[in-house]
Amino acid sequence: MGVVNVTPDSFSDGGQWFQPEDAVAHGRVLRQQGADVLDVGGESTRPGAQRPTQEEELRRVLPVVEALCAVAPVSVDTMRAAVAAAALDAGASLVNDVSGGLADPEMVPLVAERGVAYVAMHWRGHSARMQSRARYDDVVADVLRELGERVEQLLGAGVRPEHLVLDPGFGFAKTPEHSWELLRRLEELTALGHPVLVGTSRKGFLGAVGRAAGAERAPLERDVATAVTTVHAATHGAWGVRVHDVVATLDALDVAETLAGGPR
Repeated sequence: MGVVNVTPDSFSDGGQWFQPEDAVAHGRVLRQQGADVLDVGGESTRPGAQRPTQEEELRRVLPVVEALCAVAPVSVDTMRAAVAAAALDAGASLVNDVSGGLADPEMVPLVAERGVAYVAMHWRGHSARMQSRARYDDVVADVLRELGERVEQLLGAGVRPEHLVLDPGFGFAKTPEHSWELLRRLEELTALGHPVLVGTSRKGFLGAVGRAAGAERAPLERDVATAVTTVHAATHGAWGVRVHDVVATLDALDVAETLAGGPR
């Protein structure tokens, strides 16, 4: 899943693809590089980010979704049902909701009615305050329990089980230690019986690993670390990975598969 951020403030590449024509060109490049799905989002969910208005999110997302649907399957990364509905009308085939339907009560009825694939992430609140909620007894057990409860609610509301993908929410209401523990025990998450999407790309916990305090790698310097986590995800049951650098991701997977006994 290649990331197309149509935002001025995303933590990794905010502003770089903010103009619709630039975002469309970037999405086409990601597709040529091997992305299976293009994930288009108009709201930054970095820690502390403020939300755009619904009108602004629609303005950012719709022309990009419409254009990229001509070249690849498109996912819309949104917490708003109105944005998801408009993107689906424009040709998107998957909704990637970091709130798992908790931010907008209209989201779950929408995806159930439309019968589309739906990524539901583990979520404890909006970006402006989520890190204050990074408290767990056992992060994996707690995330499993909370995601499991959410799955029951989603299925009860009419979302079909074969359409549901789960995301443990690396970096969302998680400390670096929490994110590493979730990665180490990734196979426990697949025990819930649904595909798992891993979104570690360029996250802060990758920039800090092996570095002294104050010497963390900048987001654009985290693609090698991201590629390593991608190989780990692929060998521990993940359904997919959401990444900024498609080339590094596929190279890492090619090398890992060749070492395991054959080319991809």
